[in-house]
Amino acid sequence: MPDTVPPHRAHLLCVVAARPNLMKMAPILAALGRLRPAVDVSLVHTGQHDDAAMDARQFAALGLAPPQLDLAVGQSSHAQQTAEVMRRFEPALRRLAPQAVLLVGDVNSTLACALVAAKLGVPVLHVEAGLRSYDRRMPEEINRVLTDQLAELLFTSEPAALNNLLLEGVAAARIHHVGNVMIDSLLAQLPRAVPTATVLARAGRRDLLAAGQRYAVLTLQRPANVDHPARLRKLMAAVRKISQQLPVIFPLDPHTRARLGEGGLLPPPDAPGVACLPPADYLEMLGLMKDASVVLTDSGGVQEETTALGVPCLTLRENTERPITVSEGSNTVAGHDPAVILALCEDILRHGGKTGRRPALWDGQAAGRIAGVVDAWLQRRGAHAR
Repeated sequence: MPDTVPPHRAHLLCVVAARPNLMKMAPILAALGRLRPAVDVSLVHTGQHDDAAMDARQFAALGLAPPQLDLAVGQSSHAQQTAEVMRRFEPALRRLAPQAVLLVGDVNSTLACALVAAKLGVPVLHVEAGLRSYDRRMPEEINRVLTDQLAELLFTSEPAALNNLLLEGVAAARIHHVGNVMIDSLLAQLPRAVPTATVLARAGRRDLLAAGQRYAVLTLQRPANVDHPARLRKLMAAVRKISQQLPVIFPLDPHTRARLGEGGLLPPPDAPGVACLPPADYLEMLGLMKDASVVLTDSGGVQEETTALGVPCLTLRENTERPITVSEGSNTVAGHDPAVILALCEDILRHGGKTGRRPALWDGQAAGRIAGVVDAWLQRRGAHAR
């Protein structure tokens, strides 16, 4: 990686940290690459999830070139991780001296890099701004609110985000409603989705489904669920009951697998109704979700993806920062009560469940709109080549 970028060209530093960031960043990088005059882009990966093999699979699935710099921060407590990202990101930012730092999402690295950039006087551009659960117990909510206060340009994915930002005192001129960049990746990659039968075969669980049989997909990753033993036990009790009516496919990241193991809650490898799979890459998850009868999740991104796919989704939380997936999409906030979750699943099996509609500007063109705003902003600042 070069120590400096030629001063006569605009330069953006883009940051990814966790696997969901990659699906958002891939179309943005492609759209920025189409700008004329050209913009130099450096991609920094903070390595927040510390799974190099899975990251490599995701990069390959999305057609992304490897990052120019990997900070290899790894997993730790929220405070330690945020501090370590700041410590490692600052010298890179000083060396590269970009015109702006572009961040996506709400992970710890997003806030950490925003803080470093703001303190060094480098403008922050935040994609997926303004989403709010109004639950300050969620670390991601703190990250969202503070990053938005530091950002120069804020790109929103749904109308409610604009209202949230205005109520928090963000100037309207800094806010741009561009749509959902996550859906850009989904629509582009859907033809390449890996069939469910192939995913199960790779994991040695061909036995789970008969041909044409309906199934559920489950993802659990939020600390509020997986690091809360009593809550995790309740959720897994619901899963056991659902699996008696509907096979459940459960891709597990290492942290969730470890917590289930510690609590004695991990289904055996050959459990008749539940298939605990290794972490699924993006194309595998698309295949699993698009043909599912219902998806149960605590992931914000999955709520959006199922809405775009028209697949019923039950969110295993008490709230969502993506209310449009409930008001217009296929999502229902189910909470943590096993009886409620089971009743909602039974209703979906009987009646088909919500399919909703794809919200406005969830059309596969959000990244182009982001690039257009960035381009105009750079032109106003005189940052492009003359």
